[in-house]
Amino acid sequence: MELILALAIGVLTGSGVWLLLRPRTYQVIMGLALMSYAVNLFIFSMGRQGLAINKAPVLRNGVPTDLAHYADPMPQALVLTAIVIGFAMTALFLVVLLASRGSSGTDHVDGVHSRTEQEML
Repeated sequence: MELILALAIGVLTGSGVWLLLRPRTYQVIMGLALMSYAVNLFIFSMGRQGLAINKAPVLRNGVPTDLAHYADPMPQALVLTAIVIGFAMTALFLVVLLASRGSSGTDHVDGVHSRTEQEML
C-alpha cells in the first residue's frame, strides 16, 4: 500500500511540475491543482504513521484517554481544510484567467502572442 501511495504522490507531483512549466495559463493552474493534491496525499500519508487499525476515533468509557488508544484526527482535519482552500484558490485563479484572457486576448503566461497568433490577427 505504501508503494502505491508513494507512486501516486510521485505521479501527481511530476505531472504538476510538468504542467507548471507549460506556457499557457490554464495548464499552470491545473499544475498547481495537481501539486496541491500531491501535498494533500503526502500529509495524509504522513499522518498514518501513528495510526493503527481498530483504534477508536472518539473517547469511549473504559479506555484510557492517552493517544496510544485513539486515532489522530489532525492529518484528516488538515487535509480537509487544504482541500477546501485549494478548491477556492483554483476557482479564484480561473476567474482571474478568464478576466486576463478577456482583456489581453491571450492566455500565455508571459502575455505575448505567439508568431502564428500575430499572423492570424
